[in-house]
Amino acid sequence: MGKISVAEIKELMKTTGVGMMDCKRALEETDGDMDKAVVILREKGLATQAKKADRVAAEGIVMAMTSDDHKVGAVVEVNIETDFAAKNPKFVEFVNNVAKTIIEQAPADIDALNACTISGGSMTVAETLSDLFISIRENMQIRRFKRMEGVLVPYVHDGGKIGVMVNMDTAAGAVDAVLAAGKDCALQAAAMNPSYLKREDVPDSALEEEKKIMLAQMADDPKMASKPEQVRVKIVEGKIGKYYSENCLLEQDFVKDNSLTIQKYLDTVAKEVGSPVTVSEFVRFERGEGIEKKEDNLADEVAKMIK
Repeated sequence: MGKISVAEIKELMKTTGVGMMDCKRALEETDGDMDKAVVILREKGLATQAKKADRVAAEGIVMAMTSDDHKVGAVVEVNIETDFAAKNPKFVEFVNNVAKTIIEQAPADIDALNACTISGGSMTVAETLSDLFISIRENMQIRRFKRMEGVLVPYVHDGGKIGVMVNMDTAAGAVDAVLAAGKDCALQAAAMNPSYLKREDVPDSALEEEKKIMLAQMADDPKMASKPEQVRVKIVEGKIGKYYSENCLLEQDFVKDNSLTIQKYLDTVAKEVGSPVTVSEFVRFERGEGIEKKEDNLADEVAKMIK
């Protein structure tokens, strides 16, 4: 076959999202057969993807999304290596479609999700991710997700740094006042990062550890150290209330009006809708939390490149 035309290269670039020279080489290797060139690029992409699989992916997007009726929702974190690549429109579209897939198909876990046909597409989620790697060339992974049902309100902060979903417990349903209150609760969870929903959710082990810390602090305080142990224990019991107010969403001071706790704020909403209102569950994912990021040493990197 004759020389590969610029038009053919552009068509393959548009189809795959791969760079010009890689497309040119693939077309030359297949004598201009577009379908075979796509296969070659995918095969090479998969091989490169395997090599990069151990590279830390701590950037990315946390997406929180619900169905139009607010009855089903999902929070999902998809990681990628760099913040720049996380802004790639194709990556953003992929994350959105993964969230839709979770909502629509209710996979049990990551493996089941990867085997699902992606929302709006014909390939599986795993195949779509592999295809996306061909153009982005960074390690990507779906790290975690949570699917929920109820009266749901999502919130995404800072372009996907934090994703929150709250499940509103009320007979009033998804009326405007409940959805607005849910948005406030989701904002609260994003900003204040509560560890628990209510005090009954706090495990005894966490309370005992907190009490130990408070008693140790008193022992180091000359004014408190001289008090009898039983007195110090009673003081600690009194301070546990502050622990609840800092760590339990429903007992936190409402950031928009600190004269109210979140539950007292919801009680005012309950009067408006004529039915009790509270939060039955919330999920908060923060991008990259718990992932140990590799600190690159510039001198070492340069030395490697020279070698």
